[in-house]
Amino acid sequence: MRFVTTVAALALALPAAAQDSGFDTARLSEHIRILSADDFQGRGIATPAEQQVIDYLSGQMQAAGLEPGGENGGWTQAVALNRFTASNVQAQLTVDHWTLPLVQGEQIVVSTRRPGSDRVAVAAAPLVFVGYGIKAPERDWDDFKGQDMTGKILVVLVNDADFEEPTLDTFGGRAMTYYGRWTYKYEEAARQGAAGVIIVHEDAPASYGWTTVRNSWSGPNFDIVREDANERVPVESWIQRDVAVELFRRAGLDFEALKAQARRRDFQPVALEGAALDVRFDVASQRIETHNIVGRLPGTTHADETILFTGHWDHIGVGAPDADGDAIFNGAVDNASGIAGLLELARIAGAAPRTERSLVFIGFTAEESGLLGSEYYAANPLYPLETTVGGFNMDSANVYGRTRHLGVIGYGQSDFDARLEAAAVEQGRTIEPDQMTQAGFYFRSDHFPLAKRGVPMVYADSAGPFVDEPIAARTAARDDYTARRYHQANDEWSADWDYRGQVQDLEVYWSIARDLANSRDWPKWQPTSEFAGARATSEAARD
Repeated sequence: MRFVTTVAALALALPAAAQDSGFDTARLSEHIRILSADDFQGRGIATPAEQQVIDYLSGQMQAAGLEPGGENGGWTQAVALNRFTASNVQAQLTVDHWTLPLVQGEQIVVSTRRPGSDRVAVAAAPLVFVGYGIKAPERDWDDFKGQDMTGKILVVLVNDADFEEPTLDTFGGRAMTYYGRWTYKYEEAARQGAAGVIIVHEDAPASYGWTTVRNSWSGPNFDIVREDANERVPVESWIQRDVAVELFRRAGLDFEALKAQARRRDFQPVALEGAALDVRFDVASQRIETHNIVGRLPGTTHADETILFTGHWDHIGVGAPDADGDAIFNGAVDNASGIAGLLELARIAGAAPRTERSLVFIGFTAEESGLLGSEYYAANPLYPLETTVGGFNMDSANVYGRTRHLGVIGYGQSDFDARLEAAAVEQGRTIEPDQMTQAGFYFRSDHFPLAKRGVPMVYADSAGPFVDEPIAARTAARDDYTARRYHQANDEWSADWDYRGQVQDLEVYWSIARDLANSRDWPKWQPTSEFAGARATSEAARD
């Protein structure tokens, strides 16, 4: 075990409140130590380590008093995934007699998640600019205006209209909505019957540079196994901004002028006259099976109504050795810490009087491959989504000590905000809304596939300045993790981490969940949320 930055060299005794809450910091530490040890080989999916994780989590759930909550009376839900690797990419843009060859990873990144073929070939596909590629009835917004997009390549912008002009407040100002995420752009294009999508990459609205695009989409891509291949377009791609500007110029169009027009509700799709995309590439696909891990405490009077606690058990596995020769991506903070919290919540719930509604605890797989374990569960729920009351997702918990605030990612989405604020006030903390709403963090963790299908979900954890000395050391350790250890081989367990902040967060989750589980309340989305409509369709199932 290499040296890990410490935060409790001047260790302080735990306050009575933390000692008496029932949550055990020693147990949290031990769960993290075990799950992130080298013998778990970075918890890669579909590796021998996966069975170790299943055995450990199911054993701990059973010891907590949970019953198996998976398929066929077991502890797991099988998750079928497709793995796609594009190779031999040949692509070019043409406008009349002008041709621009595109090099994979340089001007363009091309991939696919559409099953059924070992080769994708799109010849002379017409291009149409559809602004932000959004269809949002609750905001009276439709970038397609009923036009037929069948067989076309859609050119779309990153983010949504408010990023460039927040005063419009059409999509909540500067904060990214689901409509701004690349995942949505591809999904909506498939619903429109398009042959493919070109997302124009720009650093600021994407919140990351081209290197991230190249690294994330040039290698293997994963998706859940879908019954309908038409849920995916054949061609998913990004191009550099300067390529888009030149393409539009060659087609007699002004990219910046059209980008400004795209911020208006009356925007109409614009065909790039004479322009086309030719792209061909091979696709190697492989089906793999991995598993969600599920435990359940049945409710006493409303067992058909469910409250979820979720977190992902997987990490990156074994990769290329770092400068110290370490190739095991242990994933102690991300996300052994969240799974440790899940197990502690299970232990506390198992020892408490049974609640009226059922409690379900899920360790999701394949989060690091694109939220795929949670996506699979949301598409194939073991417990009906219409009677899933809501849930609490835990990803990369606070291991550095107590903080002054409870950070709420996705603040303003649902009336969970008021419940979180009341619970935080009881601890002497205040709510801190997401400080980087433009980055769209609400759409980047395992609660999201459930949220987009209408289930109100909480994604909250410690935020703000630390309470206890040595404050500078705690702040430095937290910053060091973000800068140097996140998704690196040195995300390893430390014996002197301070779990009091995580305990505060767990107390918030448990108090809200317990009260909801013994009530007839149903948390609601705010009317402006892009997920309110999905929930409304199943209103009749909830009394």
